[in-house]
Amino acid sequence: MIKKYTCQNGVRIVLEQIPTVRSVAIGLWIKTGSIDETPENNGISHFLEHMFFKGTTTRSARDIAESFDSIGGQVNAFTSKEYTCYYAKVLDTHASFALEVLSDMFFNSTFEDEELQKEKNVVFEEIKMYEDTPDDIVHDLLSKAVYENHPLGYPILGTEETLSTFTSDTLKQYVHDMYTPEKLVISIAGNVNETFIKEAEKLFGSFTRGVRKQTVEKPHFHTNARSRKKETEQAHLCLGFEGLPIGHEDIYSLIVLNNILGGSMSSRLFQEVREQRGLAYSIYSYHSSYQDSGMVTIYGGTGANQLDLLFETIQHTLDALKKDGITSKELKNSKEQLKGSLMLSLESTNSRMSRNGKNELLLKRHRSLDEIVEQIDAVTEESVHRLTKQIFTDKFSTALISPIEGWSKIK
Repeated sequence: MIKKYTCQNGVRIVLEQIPTVRSVAIGLWIKTGSIDETPENNGISHFLEHMFFKGTTTRSARDIAESFDSIGGQVNAFTSKEYTCYYAKVLDTHASFALEVLSDMFFNSTFEDEELQKEKNVVFEEIKMYEDTPDDIVHDLLSKAVYENHPLGYPILGTEETLSTFTSDTLKQYVHDMYTPEKLVISIAGNVNETFIKEAEKLFGSFTRGVRKQTVEKPHFHTNARSRKKETEQAHLCLGFEGLPIGHEDIYSLIVLNNILGGSMSSRLFQEVREQRGLAYSIYSYHSSYQDSGMVTIYGGTGANQLDLLFETIQHTLDALKKDGITSKELKNSKEQLKGSLMLSLESTNSRMSRNGKNELLLKRHRSLDEIVEQIDAVTEESVHRLTKQIFTDKFSTALISPIEGWSKIK
C-alpha cells in the first residue's frame, strides 16, 4: 500500500512500507533535466548532480562518502532528460541518518570554486569516455536528428564549452529556480512506517524558493539523417520512429510490441539479424516516453561492409510485422515476460522506490499491481497490429557512426 502526503509547501512524499525486508531506499526526485536547459547552460542539471556530492557547510566530499560507507549503505544519483534523482539504500536502522545526509546535500551544498574546477575536469573526462563509446553516442545523434533544436535533442552531459562557463553562482541560481518544492518528490520504500513521513516533512516541508515560470514548448518529431565518420571497428546504426508519450492509453500495447520486435533474445530482430544471419552481436529496440513525446529506437552494430544488409534486414522485419501482425504465441510470451519482470522488480526496494517516485513525479498517480497486470492482459493482437502500422511508417530518422564516410541509405 502506497501512502501519499503533500507538505504545506507542495513537496510530495510517497511511502511504501515493506515490513518483510531489512532495507530502506530513499529517493529525492526533482522534475528538472536537460529538457529545462538552454543552449548556453546545457549540461547544468547533470553537473549539479555531481556537485551535490562535493561538500556542504558541515560535511566535506569525503565526509559524505564516508557517511554511507560507514553504515554499509549506497548513495548515488542520475540525470535524465526530464528529471534528476538522488538516492540512497541503507539498512532500516540507518534510514533517518540517510535522510538527514540527503537533506544536507540538498539544502547546504556549497559549490566551492576548488571543488567546482576539479569536478569540471571529472565531467570533461566523462564526456571523453562517452565519445569513446560510439554505441552510446549514436543515440544522442539520433535525438538530435529527431528533435533538432528542441531541448530533448540536447546531450545530458552538455559540452566542454558550456561546462567551462559554469560558476558557483550559476549553480546556486539554477537550484533556486528549479529545485523548488512543487518539483520535488521524496519516494521511500522499505521497512519504515508512516512516522517516517513526518521525519521527511520536518526536513523538507517548509522550504521555499523562487518559482521561475517556464514553459517548454511541445517537441515535434522530425525526419532527418545524421552521420559521423569515426575510426571505429563497427558501423553503429540507429533508426528512430515516433512513439507515445508517457501515460498514453496504448502504452502497454507498445511495450508488448517493442518486446516482440527487439526487446529480448526471442524477439524478431534478435532472431533474424543475429541468429539467422549473423549480422550483428548487438541488435535491439526500446521505447523512450517523455511527457509530450515518445520515440521507438532500433539499434544495430555491424561491419561497415554489411550496413546495407543490416538496414534491409531491419526493414524486412518491420514490413513482415506490419503485413502479418504478431502471432498468438508471441503475444502470450511477451505478456508473461512483462509480468515476470514486473513481479521480480518488486523484490527490490530500489525498484519500488524508483517506480513510485517516477509515477508521482510524471503521472501523479499510482496503479496497483493488479491494475497493471489487467492492462497487460488487455493487450490484443489487433491493438498491437494497429500500433505497428501507426508507428513504423516511412517517416523515421537515422543516425550513423561509421568508419566510412557517406552511406547510400542516408540522403
